[in-house]
Amino acid sequence: MMPRSSGRFSGAGVASALPIRVGVSRCLLGEEVRFDGGHKRDRFLTDVLGRHVEWVPVCPEVEAGFGTPREAMRLLGDAEHPKLITMTSKRDMTTPLAVYSKRKLEMLEQTELSGYIFKKDSPSCGIERVKLFNAQDMPSRTGVGLFARAFKERFPLVPIEDEGRLCDPVLRDNFIERMFCYHRWQLLVRGPLTRGSIVAFHTGHKYLLMVHSREGYRSLGRLVAQAHCYAPKQLAALYGRLFMATLAVKATRRKHVDVLQHLIGHLKQQLTPKEREELNSVLRDYHQGLVPLIVPVTLIKHHVTMHEVGYIQNQAYLNPHPKELMLRNYV
Repeated sequence: MMPRSSGRFSGAGVASALPIRVGVSRCLLGEEVRFDGGHKRDRFLTDVLGRHVEWVPVCPEVEAGFGTPREAMRLLGDAEHPKLITMTSKRDMTTPLAVYSKRKLEMLEQTELSGYIFKKDSPSCGIERVKLFNAQDMPSRTGVGLFARAFKERFPLVPIEDEGRLCDPVLRDNFIERMFCYHRWQLLVRGPLTRGSIVAFHTGHKYLLMVHSREGYRSLGRLVAQAHCYAPKQLAALYGRLFMATLAVKATRRKHVDVLQHLIGHLKQQLTPKEREELNSVLRDYHQGLVPLIVPVTLIKHHVTMHEVGYIQNQAYLNPHPKELMLRNYV
């Protein structure tokens, strides 16, 4: 592992006792491990996000013993069970990579990853739309990298993304939000775990869940309402799966407006008519795409702090990730 910072963030009233560890393809950090001996350094990862997480760098092809530089490889055959074949010598590298993947994933189990950023298009690390060749040597974008596939099967709740999709501000915000949410969930389940602590966690993430999926939020609400029917670990297992699935649903501008209106509703007794009009004006500007999300959120946070509205202050929606990342400046 390569520590980049303390990797700790106290958001939504949850103090982080563990570093936020994130798996990453080594080439994205600037390591010269590509098949051609080069790298694909991503400045956002190394210079911005790296200040807030502890990287766990991985290169399956190098660590499986394929060397650098090495012969280029590609996926061949069936989408569900592809083979990894070298492009010139036609050597089958599927089994060596599978053996390595099994061993590496067992090791990663101990690191408690909160997320993973893979190299796009890689036959070992691509998470989607990797070129897959058929027997007639015709490609389709239906493949998944062999190591990435094994990782997803082993760690279905861990948020994953590739560096290409992180260029989209909305996808970037969603991934990093899920990563920090999952980290808070990891802290919770480390214990002491009680039904009450799960209910409190749900309460603190109410509006963050709502901005992704009201249906998911309601399903989670029904689950915690029946908390007494489950042992804490059983409840946590059920809740964790649905929690991460709900956060994976894309948040939209319309959904944000709905949530922001709810938050303003909690302030109606404290605000003057002029302050309410100012908030509503900013909200209209956001709805029309004239200002980014950070503008109405910052104004609401100001009033929440000034009037000490504790219930809202503790909502993860207002502080889902470190403000230094400036993710909401672009959505």
